[in-house]
Amino acid sequence: MKKILTSERIPIKLWLDDIEEGALKQAKNLANLHFAFKWIAIMPDCHQGFGMPIGGVMATNGVIVPNAVGVDIGCGMYAAKTSLTDIDGDTIRVILRKIREVVPLGFEHHKENQKWDGFDHAPDISIIQNELFSARKQLGTLGGGNHFIEIQNGSDGYIWIMLHSGSRNFGLKTAEHFHKKAQLMCNRMNYDIPHKDLAYLPIETSDGKEYFEAMKYCSEFAKANRALMMRNISKIFTAVTGSHNLDEINIHHNYAALENHFGKNVIVHRKGATKASTDTIGIIPGSMGSYSYIVKGLGNPESFHSCSHGAGRKMGRREAERSLNLEAEQNKLDGIIHGLRSKKGLDEAPGAYKDIEEVMENQKDLVEILITLKPLGSIKA
Repeated sequence: MKKILTSERIPIKLWLDDIEEGALKQAKNLANLHFAFKWIAIMPDCHQGFGMPIGGVMATNGVIVPNAVGVDIGCGMYAAKTSLTDIDGDTIRVILRKIREVVPLGFEHHKENQKWDGFDHAPDISIIQNELFSARKQLGTLGGGNHFIEIQNGSDGYIWIMLHSGSRNFGLKTAEHFHKKAQLMCNRMNYDIPHKDLAYLPIETSDGKEYFEAMKYCSEFAKANRALMMRNISKIFTAVTGSHNLDEINIHHNYAALENHFGKNVIVHRKGATKASTDTIGIIPGSMGSYSYIVKGLGNPESFHSCSHGAGRKMGRREAERSLNLEAEQNKLDGIIHGLRSKKGLDEAPGAYKDIEEVMENQKDLVEILITLKPLGSIKA
């Protein structure tokens, strides 16, 4: 931990020195919520979000805040260790081309319904039922923004596959639906909140129970979404190289969960933060072109057993497109097969993100690095 702020109702514990003004203001808003428990934990990849900063962790007494989970419910990482110990550039190019043929990117969906047992067990919640038809074609798709697929070389001597994706439009619609419900409830009950984006639902109300159930279902959908993509990608690896997967990790970093901390059952909101309980295996990706990490949690109670979910942005998308130099950013990707071809792609260029090595240094008390992963080939939607 780098410092503690004590100016608000409860402390704010920060694992970084250079928090941006907007994110700090949001952290202070969280610290002044009457239901926030113990303190607010701010991870080293923190940057401004909607209501709650991304890279924030908040435990609450008896309430759930939809915007403290985020609009991409269940967004997370999947990493697979393959049996390969080496791979050449031509093979990577073939694999990346074939991945683009089977994994829809950006706003693209599958043309046919995809199979998942979870579709047959969807909760009887209106927004879930309304989105099921579209979700059947969204399963196994990457999405846009900072979602990616990478081929990586591990410090353990093996080639890895890593991908980052979430619950697609399914989670977005669910998040928006319940945030509106939370705003209506807060207005109707005249609840005192420091910002409208922090509208909340008491967990024992019907809306609170429905959101919690819908959030868990969207998280399972997100997990299945990543699993289907990895299954399709792994088939390509097997067909091209004869490899198979040795180990796999599939985790969330946008969710809320009922947990016990300091002897009390609380609802821990992790928005752009990863669970790092003792010996829990996690994934912390870097930006395009930088290292990623397989880590083991140290179970630090000060962070509510959490760590960063990545490098974290240091500038907004439009600012990156305006200010970054395309040639300079491409030079940072020397030796990596990538798709950064125009200024439009600068919103996800290395220069738009914090230094992942500094981020990892700032959370040495939260996780232990097990494997360092160097990028070899990257797909950004």
